[in-house]
Amino acid sequence: MAVRPLQKLIHLPGKVRRLSRSVRADQARPDDAWALTRLTPAEARLYLGMDARDREHACRVAAALLAAHPSSSPELQAAALLHDCGKSLRPYRVQERVLVGLIPGRVSRYLPFGALYIRGHHPQLGAELLRRVGGRSRVAELTERHHTPGDDSEAALLHEFDELE
Repeated sequence: MAVRPLQKLIHLPGKVRRLSRSVRADQARPDDAWALTRLTPAEARLYLGMDARDREHACRVAAALLAAHPSSSPELQAAALLHDCGKSLRPYRVQERVLVGLIPGRVSRYLPFGALYIRGHHPQLGAELLRRVGGRSRVAELTERHHTPGDDSEAALLHEFDELE
């Protein structure tokens, strides 16, 4: 039973670094040109609608995943870039970014208001956005499952690299 909290503690330094990078949007440096080469036109429009801080995080996740798994599927690569696209439905104010970063996703699923609702439900919201704009169905599926991968090995990889970043 103590394994899960210990796993979360291992990822805490990465979460703190990401939170500190996410305070100011003007400090974000996503590699959009690189990312756009891995997305369909419909997915690219959705990606560019994301906050620059979320795009930078997505590029870091995708780059780390590709470095470790260079033969990963194009759909997994795209899902790594779009896994947080559901957060684009509601821009976060600075204090909300900090609050959302401190509250575990599991808890935020039960808080039905504002930024916390988006945080808790962004995988499903992002998958719906992808389906609505005509994104690849597998990309939508991986986006939807990136926090609850079950027995899907690609979703598990996405979850692992998202947690590391």
